Amino acid sequence: MKTINYGLIGCGMMGQEHLRNIALLEGTRVAAIFEPDATMAQAALDLVPGAQLVSSVEALLGLPELDALVIVSPNHLHVAQLELIAARRPLPVLVEKPLYTMTEDAGRVQRLLETYPAPVWVAMEYRYMPPIAALLDQAQAATGGVRMLTIREHRFPFLPKVGDWNRFNRNTGGTLVEKCCHFFDLMRLVIESEPVRVMASAGQAVNHKDEAYGGEVPDIWDNAYVIVDFASGARAMLELCMFAEGSRYQEEVSAVGPMGKIEALVPGPGRFWPVALGSPPVPQLIVSPRSPKGPHRIDIPVDPALLAAGDHNGSTYYQHQRFLDVVRGQGVPEVSLNDGFAAVRMGLAAQESALTGQAVVLASKL
Repeated sequence: MKTINYGLIGCGMMGQEHLRNIALLEGTRVAAIFEPDATMAQAALDLVPGAQLVSSVEALLGLPELDALVIVSPNHLHVAQLELIAARRPLPVLVEKPLYTMTEDAGRVQRLLETYPAPVWVAMEYRYMPPIAALLDQAQAATGGVRMLTIREHRFPFLPKVGDWNRFNRNTGGTLVEKCCHFFDLMRLVIESEPVRVMASAGQAVNHKDEAYGGEVPDIWDNAYVIVDFASGARAMLELCMFAEGSRYQEEVSAVGPMGKIEALVPGPGRFWPVALGSPPVPQLIVSPRSPKGPHRIDIPVDPALLAAGDHNGSTYYQHQRFLDVVRGQGVPEVSLNDGFAAVRMGLAAQESALTGQAVVLASKL
């Protein structure tokens, strides 16, 4: 079996999670990394001491042994880096979410969608969290067709990033793009329809108000409610709170239809769980049929080795397994450029709705 050589663009906290998970895959090697921050670059080399550190994306693309790329740079750099790769050497790419951050970049993304000749997979890790993957697999049978979907995330504040780029809307697209594109992706996937109207209320209530960077106070939001109407008549709601890190479960997903309800309960990163409370919670799936009444609760434990490799309940590993299959020519990306585009479009509409106090109407077709 041929060894697949990866090049990584960006090796901060999330980039290092990708490094740890690629290391768990058979027949893979991280050959080179581009990371301009010296501290992060050294941390990455500590994980993959055999990798070559290069000085630019262009230098990375010049290495003939590369088979695939992983983009884990700050959000606002993704589109330009994809365009550079397309022009210089269009290898298979796994690009972190969000795919883009501004409405003005939508045309550039559409051109990539239409012309990029190799597979591009947008990293939507939440699809692959084991309890959410189980919900996705069973949702239609358990509900008889999802008519209402609720996603609640009660979690810790944004973590520090290199250069504090994630404290400002101009770099992230805003919280409802940066953080919540995962959830809008899940909405489309579960409901199997396209959004037609987005309504949101959001703001900055608690976090980062006492911080300043270069004389600027962060403007990133820390809480929101978002309601989305879909062309099928189904509707979904997101409840986000980023000052609730004491919660037992970080994500709670509930899908309901005429036959019943199905829920996925996902704990946050184990490294944040208080040691005094013992072992972290185990993910759960709960199926509650209307007849015969009564919930069925199933524990869905995650391999400890996968939990140790990152903060996303093993999902980064499962995502990389499937991406590796695509790089080897076995299948197509499960999370396409179109999926990445659609999730950001919903996030940008939610940002606009919260700013204006008005619902934003979307075309039913992308």
